[in-house]
Amino acid sequence: MHQLRTLLHRVVHSRITLVLGVLISILVPALTLPSLPAVSPWPVLIGLLPWIIGKYVLCPLRWRALTDADLGRRWHLRAYAESELLGLLTPGHVGADVWRIHRLTRAGLARGDALMSVGADRLVGAIGLAAFVAFAGTALPTRLLLGAAGLGAAVLLTLLVVRRVRPDLLPRRPLPPPRQLAHGLLLSAGYQLSIAALLLGTLDATGHVLSPLAVLGAFGASQIAGAIPGPNGASPRDGALVVALVALGVPWTAAVAAVAIKAAVAWAPALLLGGVSLGLARWAARRGAAAVPALA
Repeated sequence: MHQLRTLLHRVVHSRITLVLGVLISILVPALTLPSLPAVSPWPVLIGLLPWIIGKYVLCPLRWRALTDADLGRRWHLRAYAESELLGLLTPGHVGADVWRIHRLTRAGLARGDALMSVGADRLVGAIGLAAFVAFAGTALPTRLLLGAAGLGAAVLLTLLVVRRVRPDLLPRRPLPPPRQLAHGLLLSAGYQLSIAALLLGTLDATGHVLSPLAVLGAFGASQIAGAIPGPNGASPRDGALVVALVALGVPWTAAVAAVAIKAAVAWAPALLLGGVSLGLARWAARRGAAAVPALA
């Protein structure tokens, strides 16, 4: 865990990583948008507003509902915003989960409880997404379903091994009760709707329209590719979303542009909310460190 914290600290303070991530998110739309007849920014802004609420309000509240800890809403809002920025800076968004676990353990939770908190949040999010995909009528290939089942079996086997070898890593607190899980699923449904709003906005900006259910189905089908890490805006998940949109009738250029715009606009709230929170935390830490010698 200490090595992960050290690595994450280097990533956070690496200007090269930040510049590369921003350049990738900007380069793809810069290359695709000129080939479109017309692009309007207003649909993107209209779709971005509900997505910001879904990502930076509903998701932190879902995480809080599934976490058995005496931590307030503001704490979860800040920690989640910070984790999203770090997630954009790391392949596969892995930095987000590592940071959330780090923040929970620093707040006093045992490592196993922190892992259960983040894992339960991810699980409820995945269940909510699967429900929307099923409702949209999207059929996933059998080989992908078999792969997901194999991954689940591997996770179960890993838990059994950890329980025997390192029981201290397992959560000490009970699992969230059904009421908390239902609350989390409701918040997850709101977040999925906000994703549909953003995708519909980016598609509308390129001059193409799809039904919300079709967009959610395409997004859900593309999440399977998220198992393979990649940079934001140029990951296998983004490529799979492009393919899914093309399968629904969207031209290649417009599909690439819509997905690229979606990836690019995600940086603005992440840098504003997560960056400001990290900056304030760093400033408070320096101020506290400077006050110690003065008191001594």
